[in-house]
Amino acid sequence: MSRLGDLIKLERSRRGLSAKQVAKKVGVSESYLLAVEQGTRIIADDQARRILKAMGLQQQTEADFSLDDIAATVDLQSASDQIQRAQATVQRQQKARPEAEKVASSEAGVSGSIWLDALSSVLKRVPVYNAVMKEVGHRLLPVENGKVENAAPDKVFYFMAPDNDMRGFRVTQGDLVLVVPAASPVDGAMMLIQTPQGRVLRMIKQLDNFKVLLQRYDAACESEVCAIDEVRVVGRCVRLEAEL
Repeated sequence: MSRLGDLIKLERSRRGLSAKQVAKKVGVSESYLLAVEQGTRIIADDQARRILKAMGLQQQTEADFSLDDIAATVDLQSASDQIQRAQATVQRQQKARPEAEKVASSEAGVSGSIWLDALSSVLKRVPVYNAVMKEVGHRLLPVENGKVENAAPDKVFYFMAPDNDMRGFRVTQGDLVLVVPAASPVDGAMMLIQTPQGRVLRMIKQLDNFKVLLQRYDAACESEVCAIDEVRVVGRCVRLEAEL
């Protein structure tokens, strides 16, 4: 079975389009489209996106989800059942409406995508940044009550450890730490801080007289005492992902 083919079939069914109609819009044969939907023909991501766009799907997948993300995550059977129920409801409602209202309702009902709507409410595409804050990948994390790890979804990100400075704290080069916003140092927490040399991970220990201890631990534990107001906090590390 082809997950991308399933997605195309799902969107085509949602819009009430025949395979022949879609094939004509895209400029491919009906047999080719059906083969893609049945999983007997391999289709590239860009071609699948072109077919979806031809059916009227708004290009809202670019910023948050790739088609591979969607295909690997969405319960297509559940979505298909939702479409069938929604279509039956619309048909019943349209029987009692004037013709102009039927057209408006139909156009409004297909402006988005049922699987994109579902994804945006339960998953967030969280970027992975390296030491110079260049995006090098992403992870999909669950959204609970509108938040990721109790933070605004668009404020969280993964930071890839650039070295073994935190090896003594079980974070080695290439590991990913999930960072959430923080306004000030938190005692006993690993935090991402901004230094003149760039962003680094450090363990925080609060001292008296408005000072903090910044700890790193490679071959041995090393500490640096700083005034709290001199520490530029980027965020707090709340999760570690490491390759085995």
